Amino acid sequence: MSLIDLNAVRTAKLHTDPFDYMVVPGFLSPQVLAKVNADYPAIDSAANHDLDNLSYGPQFAALMDELRQPAFARTLGERFGMDLASLPTTITVRKYCERTDGNIHTDHKSKVITVLVYFNEKWEHEEGQLRMLRSKDNIEDYVAQVPPLGGTLLAFRRTDHSWHGHTRFVGERRMVQLNYLDQSPLAVAAQRVSRFGTHFMKNVLRIR
Repeated sequence: MSLIDLNAVRTAKLHTDPFDYMVVPGFLSPQVLAKVNADYPAIDSAANHDLDNLSYGPQFAALMDELRQPAFARTLGERFGMDLASLPTTITVRKYCERTDGNIHTDHKSKVITVLVYFNEKWEHEEGQLRMLRSKDNIEDYVAQVPPLGGTLLAFRRTDHSWHGHTRFVGERRMVQLNYLDQSPLAVAAQRVSRFGTHFMKNVLRIR
């Protein structure tokens, strides 16, 4: 039995202003969310962790497997008018947010589509909600604000103007990020180098 709702992806509205994105509430049912959260990786640091470096239970593993299946890639690709099933992917997992997170950015150029799936059973904070922005220098100039509520999927097309970010939040903020990458080896390598540089800078800031 599927853990994800592909029909919710098929019927969600695809927004085009200021860039292509869609928000899919109910991508995971409350029942699935509870089971997956019970098997969520035991992460104790505020960083994005590669899925391959984590330990987790069978329900979380089953969900990660389903996100990497061609059926999900085809369904999402149809909405964005792209062939995603042939592209390489990366998955990172996060549990905590720190004060240095949320800076406005567009994502690395090696990324084609970014998918975020949230696992927070409730969200009562104004902070920490991802904003789809019109510009690179004003966090208040947004067209949509997405609370990271469990079961919600957010997907967007990476462009040179796909600006997004969130206001400062410190605390638990569960999220899985799936990226479809440019299939050239150079693009994949560049994305990995970029991720290493981000982790290095966070460590420097933490030391300070």
